Amino acid sequence: MQESNQVTPLHSSNTAKRKLTRIAIQEDPDLRHKLIHALQTSLDLQALLEIFVKYLGQQVRIGGLSYRHAARGIHLNLGRDNLHHCDYRLITPRDNLGEIRFNRAKRFSEAELACIESLLGTLIYPLRNALQYKDALQAALFDPLTGAGNRVAMDTAVRREMQMSQRYEQPLTLMMIDLDHFKKINDCYGHALGDEVLHEVAQTIMLVARTTDMTFRYGGEEFSVLLSNTDMNGAIIIAERLRDAIEGLDIQQGDQHLTVTASIGLAQLQKDMSAKNLFEQADKALYHAKREGRNRVSTALDLQAAAQA
Repeated sequence: MQESNQVTPLHSSNTAKRKLTRIAIQEDPDLRHKLIHALQTSLDLQALLEIFVKYLGQQVRIGGLSYRHAARGIHLNLGRDNLHHCDYRLITPRDNLGEIRFNRAKRFSEAELACIESLLGTLIYPLRNALQYKDALQAALFDPLTGAGNRVAMDTAVRREMQMSQRYEQPLTLMMIDLDHFKKINDCYGHALGDEVLHEVAQTIMLVARTTDMTFRYGGEEFSVLLSNTDMNGAIIIAERLRDAIEGLDIQQGDQHLTVTASIGLAQLQKDMSAKNLFEQADKALYHAKREGRNRVSTALDLQAAAQA
């Protein structure tokens, strides 16, 4: 049995509650064929929407497009926002594929809305495939407990950022973060609260860090953050901000209230330094912070100074 897909009109600036129009339009069958073929060429969500707008624009002038999927936290904008718009919910019997808005400066005619609705049918399955692909990438590259990148994602990012740093002669600093006395949290409060601590700390790191910084769960209670185009002085400022934010957390589960602290180690990429050496330097700085009393930031330079003292 063939599945029945729905393109459901939502609020429109043309009419507040507009029923699906049945107006006959002169749709170009060759255009539809080309659009269907083009939509099979990409699994990237933004590229898919760009393809759709490109072909739709040959029949209906579009000023901009907005796509939202609240459950997946997706909000993409193409083009400019304008006064007049038409909104649609895209669903299949099994999936909610989100909502899409088309806008432009001039009101849409009924015939144009009918054309949009007709061509939207070609987007349903390619969009579903793109969302499933995005979910698969999310599962493959992100730690499910914390939402931070996993080791696979980290290794890829480190190689890419090191190449960028060397090519454009920009600084790159690695931050290693380890929660203090985390084993005691699991032993005293249980693993459920321990998991909540890891989740809250990871979310705090990603919230406080800059949008260009990349956060990964290195393993256990340890996280790493790649600070692109950031020298040691800038990294120390960011690290202290993160350390302070983690210390300020009040983590609750039922009647339990818990505060945590973190020790942080920093190392800046040097000429001819390998990824392994960079991690070793940051890890040594981290354990220097542990030895010095925890809940503090230490750098590779601090290690050198301690060795010379």
